[in-house]
Amino acid sequence: MDYDISELNCSVTIQSLAPTGEILKTKLFKNITLFLLRNEFRDIILKIDQGKTDVKYPLQDIKVFSRFVKDGKATIRIPSHKIQLLISNCPPAKLVLFIRTIGAKVEQLKQNGVATDRQRLRSNLPRRLEHISPLCQKDLDAVNRIREAQATAALKGRTPGLKRKRPLGDTTNNAQVDPVPRKKLHMSSTVSRLTQEQQAVLNAVQAGHNIFFTGSAGTGKSFLLRKVIGSLPPEHTFATASTGVAACHIGGTTLHSFAGIGSGTAAIQQCYELASRPGVRKQWRQCRHLIVDEVSMIDGDFFDKLEAVARAVRKSDKPFGGIQLILCGDFLQLPPVTKPGEKRRFCFQSRSWHKCIQASYELTQVKRQTDPTFINILQNIRVGRCPPAISTQLSATETHKIEREGIVATRLCTHKEDVNHINDVRLKELEGDTKAFEAHDSDPDLVKTINTLCPVEKNIQLKVGAQVMLAKNLDVQRGLVNGARGVVTGFQTSGAGLPIVKFLCGVTEPVKHERWTFKAAGGIFLTRRQLPIKLAWAISIHKSQGMSLDCVEMSLSRVFESGQAYVALSRARSLQGLRVLDFDAKCVRANPDVIQFYQRLRKQQRMMQASMDRYVDKENVQPTW
Repeated sequence: MDYDISELNCSVTIQSLAPTGEILKTKLFKNITLFLLRNEFRDIILKIDQGKTDVKYPLQDIKVFSRFVKDGKATIRIPSHKIQLLISNCPPAKLVLFIRTIGAKVEQLKQNGVATDRQRLRSNLPRRLEHISPLCQKDLDAVNRIREAQATAALKGRTPGLKRKRPLGDTTNNAQVDPVPRKKLHMSSTVSRLTQEQQAVLNAVQAGHNIFFTGSAGTGKSFLLRKVIGSLPPEHTFATASTGVAACHIGGTTLHSFAGIGSGTAAIQQCYELASRPGVRKQWRQCRHLIVDEVSMIDGDFFDKLEAVARAVRKSDKPFGGIQLILCGDFLQLPPVTKPGEKRRFCFQSRSWHKCIQASYELTQVKRQTDPTFINILQNIRVGRCPPAISTQLSATETHKIEREGIVATRLCTHKEDVNHINDVRLKELEGDTKAFEAHDSDPDLVKTINTLCPVEKNIQLKVGAQVMLAKNLDVQRGLVNGARGVVTGFQTSGAGLPIVKFLCGVTEPVKHERWTFKAAGGIFLTRRQLPIKLAWAISIHKSQGMSLDCVEMSLSRVFESGQAYVALSRARSLQGLRVLDFDAKCVRANPDVIQFYQRLRKQQRMMQASMDRYVDKENVQPTW
């Protein structure tokens, strides 16, 4: 399969450089297009379309700096022309492919060689410029062969036993450098394939439509949401979620923090005044694409106020002030939080919903679970059905022995207080000394804000034998993913004394510190550096959203919300890794208003599909003569 990335829309700052590397001149071009082309001699040409004019640079000797490519930024230096291009505000996913395409094509060009000046003068080839061919598996195989040959040559030329690296600035032949094998390129690392359902959602986003997409647990909503974020320009895209935990999963902030109107319970005029503060107003006006994850927990009244504030602050009568909305969530999971006696109003029941949302999509292909029996159980529980056969199957899990290799099941609890109590008691029961790990935060005055956004605590206390789980994807290929279970088997004796964790996936290794970065109110960035683990004897159902757990147990007797039992059960990867204590079918319930909403949504989807099928059939009708 090929991946065409010969064009790139972005902002570019062109800097002219002195021979010493100093910047002589800088010019910024906003919203321009870069093209990757080939000429008749197979040279790679970078064309910068500036509207009325364009400039072209051959890419033979380039240096690419891609440290911030995931933020939509990169630098391409072209020494032969003494310039460098600072690319910004580019959809990160496209920029990653663009940079990889340049790297692979230029690497092959260097290996194959370029035409000499004599060959160019004597050539009778017609002049032409065409888009560069898409990056394909053949290109990646060629680059990998080049890298293997370079690594082999470097090893052959290395003095055996010499490990000293060349000092900085040393260009003599006496110093040897240990060869570092360059990473192999794979098509899977170049692009992640989407299902047909997911691709339809991404196409609607790129077409500029206001959409809502939903699906049961494990259908890849968060995965798709990250792809959506990667397809949009960062400077005008704001990723938010109803909770700090969900916001952290997509690298965003809470919707309340973005909106700047507090809890949203104030009168509309006061909300408008709060949103008109300089820093908040700047965000509202800069925003062109607003992403909201876990929209099921957003109150309908709050959504209406947001829509009114957006129109007022942006001075536009268009729905939501002309901002493109991308909403994601499952209304059959956790609902908006309400106080006793308050009437619950879902987002789809707001006055603004039908005015703002142009299309809705439901993902149906479950990825988290593979067992058809378990998938069928979950699909019934999701809509509030629990026939005797399913009740019997779930009750039978009470006898499951799911502990192995010293790793016990994680207890899912409905209340946060129960989680803290269980983890504290079980940690104290362990023998040995407690080792504490303190987080390093970028702004100690905003610890409370960081705590709401970060999945790990400011202070983590561990002992040998502590049950833990990962709070971040470290190495998906090896099973070190968010929610992976393990047990602390010891601590390193040197350095920071990092915990050594034995994971259920079979990996045993020290867990190193990781960094989380969050975008808070006012556009400021906050960071926390901490171990990516937390105690896992117990975890709340609320905090488990988005996780996939290998061994989990739960008591659903204290379930108090519609959809809560489904959220808890759907965290398990398999029926064999699940233990349900004192199961009662009465805990399974779904909100009737939500059921009706999904029935209407599916009916609309069927009608839309039927209409598309009729259109396709009409287009394919053979003419009669």
